[in-house]
Amino acid sequence: MTAAGFSVKTVTESPILSEIGAEPIEGTVMAGETKGVQRPLSPHLQIYRWHIPMLTSILTRVTGNALIASALLIVWWLIAAATSESYFNLANGLLTSFVGDVVMSLSLLGVWYHFLAGLRHLYYDAGKGLDIPTAEKLGMACLIGSVVLTVLTIVII
Repeated sequence: MTAAGFSVKTVTESPILSEIGAEPIEGTVMAGETKGVQRPLSPHLQIYRWHIPMLTSILTRVTGNALIASALLIVWWLIAAATSESYFNLANGLLTSFVGDVVMSLSLLGVWYHFLAGLRHLYYDAGKGLDIPTAEKLGMACLIGSVVLTVLTIVII
């Protein structure tokens, strides 16, 4: 028994191997059995040094999920417009309030970030920009570009 509670069996005899006349390799482990290798547990995020590709990967997932919530708010606003004037006034009051403006502005930031991150991934899919310095520059370009495009969009609108 190992520390993890699994037993390790090395192959000494196998009906399949003897049937084909093959000899087992010393130390080979049968399928479904675990090796007796002691590996460390996965370290927590506090141990890792944060770097730009790690941050942009997490932000892509966060903005994707936040955009779903924003889309639901916009659909709610449209349904309220089709339902009644009082219901629309409630939804419109919320979405045009300070809180609504902040939520929609952050949603716009998420749209631009997600768009730029998608372009970056298309570039990666072409097999380019996969070295660490280029990946970090592209990550910074996504972060800075999304803020700049958000500000430009808010100014224009």
